[in-house]
Amino acid sequence: MAIPVLICGRTSTGKSYSMRNYAKFPLRLGIISAQSTKQLPFRADGEPAKVYFSDDYESIKKALYASKAKSIMIDDAGYLITNYFMRNHRGGKGNQVYELYNDIADRFWDLICFIGAGLPEDKIVYFTMHEDTDDNGNIEPKTIGKLLNEKVSIPGMLSIVFRSTIVDGQYVFLTKNTTGRDIAKTPVGMFDTDAIDNDLLIIDNAIRTYYGLHNNNNIGDRT
Repeated sequence: MAIPVLICGRTSTGKSYSMRNYAKFPLRLGIISAQSTKQLPFRADGEPAKVYFSDDYESIKKALYASKAKSIMIDDAGYLITNYFMRNHRGGKGNQVYELYNDIADRFWDLICFIGAGLPEDKIVYFTMHEDTDDNGNIEPKTIGKLLNEKVSIPGMLSIVFRSTIVDGQYVFLTKNTTGRDIAKTPVGMFDTDAIDNDLLIIDNAIRTYYGLHNNNNIGDRT
């Protein structure tokens, strides 16, 4: 089974920018973006990084399966939910609205399940989402409707969740829930500190080393 990893945080806290070093090796990092109006905040070797734009779940599944890259980022994955809602919410009443929310949850839940069960075990799929705060002050991924937060719990489906934030002017990813209300969590021993540099290349190496996966991040090798 492949490893799905969530990177959750507020806008402009370094979620997409974490790919800046890894994206220099396009055959090693595949990038899928659900938000076609947004470009990546860096250039790869002086040129725009190669990005496949799609918010269609089936197209994304096919791209994930077909990609030769062992590490793949679904950037702005929350827009898979938002875009589907915006295209389908008008004119619905009663059971139609209820079914729309069910469909939204079903599709996103199924994507995570597909990553876990439908891809080779040496693939890691990252996806970024914006964060929200519930009525009790707990941090959670920003979604639409209640099913994905209250019934499913996206973080509950995953073993690795980073939260992007800024600490003392530094862009970092939190690795642990030190407040009881955070979303961050990583397996014991994977990282020694509560906060790490927001560098996906380093993070991917750490995950692969921890699980004994093939490390495909030899910086000197661009094939």
